[in-house]
Amino acid sequence: MRDTGSMPTPMLTIGDFARATRLSAKALRRYDELGLLPPARVDPFTGYRYYTDEQVERARLVAWLRRIGMPLAEVGRVCDLYGTDPAGAARAIRAYWARVESETAARRGLAVSLVDRLKGPADMSFETTSGTASGGASRTTSGEASGAASGTDSGTSSGQGFGAASETAFGTSSETDSGRGLAPPALALWTAVRLDRGLVRPSQQDAALAGPRLLAVADGYGPEGEAAARAVVGALGSVPAPEPPARTGDVLNALEDAVRAADGAVTGLADSGTTLTAALWTGGRLVLAHLGDSRAYLLRDGVLVRLTRDHTVVQALVDAGELDPAEAAERPDRAVLLKALDGGEVPPEPELGVHEARPGDRYLLCTDGLSAVAPAEEIRRALAAGGTPDDAAEALVALARELGGPDNVACVVADVVPADG
Repeated sequence: MRDTGSMPTPMLTIGDFARATRLSAKALRRYDELGLLPPARVDPFTGYRYYTDEQVERARLVAWLRRIGMPLAEVGRVCDLYGTDPAGAARAIRAYWARVESETAARRGLAVSLVDRLKGPADMSFETTSGTASGGASRTTSGEASGAASGTDSGTSSGQGFGAASETAFGTSSETDSGRGLAPPALALWTAVRLDRGLVRPSQQDAALAGPRLLAVADGYGPEGEAAARAVVGALGSVPAPEPPARTGDVLNALEDAVRAADGAVTGLADSGTTLTAALWTGGRLVLAHLGDSRAYLLRDGVLVRLTRDHTVVQALVDAGELDPAEAAERPDRAVLLKALDGGEVPPEPELGVHEARPGDRYLLCTDGLSAVAPAEEIRRALAAGGTPDDAAEALVALARELGGPDNVACVVADVVPADG
């Protein structure tokens, strides 16, 4: 509170206070204007600002929080919290830094995929599981359509919503193959989608989509989680995608726009939201957008690679080296999300990635009803067992049920094959 009467003692001039707190006089004037760090007294004639020794600690906290990049609005909340609940202030700082780590990891994933696209394959740095089984895919011959699935109460479903197609071939991209001047071969995508309520949950809050070009899984939460997941998948499927041939940048922009539209579809669902992992097929590449703890995997030559990173507090602690991955699996708060689609004022930035496809690749998108209960090696075995995408999807749902089926499951399996094969 400002004192415009007699000057209390001891008092520090703005210059002395700046030196004591490592904040510039310009920053102090700005923080005064924002109400973040008002001086103890302002001379009514000269306008000079004076501070007390008791304000030094708060000012230093402001300086440190700004040094780690915390926005001013959050700095004020943490400083106010520190005055009454230091442990709560510490938790708020930890939560902020977990978000930073998660966002940095997402940008790193996009950087790796861009390096892979522009200069040739980069090392696969996410979780991998290898084995001796072949990861080859086979063409579906039943003619059964694989579309969107959502809202089933029990068992499995090969959904028929949102416009379905099980076999679609696309032409080559106008961009050359890794800069060598060779157009990549035309490839086709065969897909299957399954939903399962599991053995414990009373309702189905997952949704999925496996269309001719768009794949997606969503895991709703909150009292209107089912509506959130269905709305996001529906909104995503209604956004037009660039037709092949299309530049990778155009596809990335289109997918990001689609995610933004999907977030808008959740607006008004109180205390509810959803994760989203989506992939757009371009005829030779899979462009991924990811928010939350649903996942995308690639099975190639018998090796399972996780293509997404969970946006959870626990994963951020693992990334920061503060938690062992084995310990993370046992944490009761492992599902606390840092990012999700909840229709908030500022849509979250999705993690984006571009992955070059090869004939024989098998992709999996799934919610944590599968990935949180099934070890990566068992997921790899189910995917590598051969058969059609339908066979693999059925095997994955059966695997989750064998392990207790504690949560809803949504999974999409997609095989990449030569278009003329």
